[in-house]
Amino acid sequence: MKALALSVLLLLCMACARAPEELQISGNTMGTQFTVKLAGYDANIEGLQQEIEASLDAVNLMMSTYKADSEISRFNSNATTEWQPVSAEFCASVKSALALSALTNGAFDITVGPLVNLWGFGPGDTIDEPPADADIAALLLLIGYEHLQADCSRPALRKDIVELVLDMSAFGKGYAADRVADELEDAGIDDYLVEIGGELRVAGHNADGKRWAVGIEAPLSDQRRPHGVIRLTDAAVATSGDYRNYFEFGGQRYSHTIDTRTGKPVTHSLASVTVVDDSGARADALATAFLVMGPENAIAFALKEQLAAMFLLRSNAGTKELTTPAFDQLRSN
Repeated sequence: MKALALSVLLLLCMACARAPEELQISGNTMGTQFTVKLAGYDANIEGLQQEIEASLDAVNLMMSTYKADSEISRFNSNATTEWQPVSAEFCASVKSALALSALTNGAFDITVGPLVNLWGFGPGDTIDEPPADADIAALLLLIGYEHLQADCSRPALRKDIVELVLDMSAFGKGYAADRVADELEDAGIDDYLVEIGGELRVAGHNADGKRWAVGIEAPLSDQRRPHGVIRLTDAAVATSGDYRNYFEFGGQRYSHTIDTRTGKPVTHSLASVTVVDDSGARADALATAFLVMGPENAIAFALKEQLAAMFLLRSNAGTKELTTPAFDQLRSN
């Protein structure tokens, strides 16, 4: 799971940010903020903002575990192993998430929520020391994407463990960015930047006619500054890191990123992962999966799948950067 505050910094040049032909829509959603930047847009901005906010509200009503009446909350609270009817869109999103869980062998797992809560990183109380191993072991019996099924011909979802619950936090913001981007394109808008809690979708160009400039945040817990900048168009960007949401106990740092295969926070040297993909939801999930996998396995996976990714590792000499050829190609553009 990712902390709401981390991820990608938007570094748009000063001229672009102040250019009169670039409009901005912003607000709150999904427990974080959203920003939409439009270049060369001269139509009804108020009407467009209402449409964007309605679209984000719809995602919240599907995926927010903070809303008792959301689809995900109703599914989670239903103590049955029978098929439960859901909307076609929610079923499709869960099916996509399940495919990513299988692809990453559970490094990304939408059933991780109870473990996140146990470690004090969920909506409940925080903790200042690790939970007991027995409590972790008990929850591991109630977690696992393989215990969830999606049949979108109905459409319906089914869990074979009554206590199984879903958490779309590492998928939802990227999904919401995709949804808003699709609506902008349906409205004939070609030049835009959509940012939701650090997850981005960009298309076309900024007000200067250049590709959108996106900064990758340095993995520092005591300050906010960019590690680097990449210019992109027609792409999605997601970053996951362990440097914002954590606690320390006995000289060890415990991150909010939980590995469902162990039930515990990750402990390796990989501090941050940025993924560039066509899909915001996919980039969001893969960034989380890579942070769970650790540097060696994540880099091997990204190379095998020919993914564009940047890995920032902690070392005695500071931050070490590793990138895939696909990421290098994007940066060279």
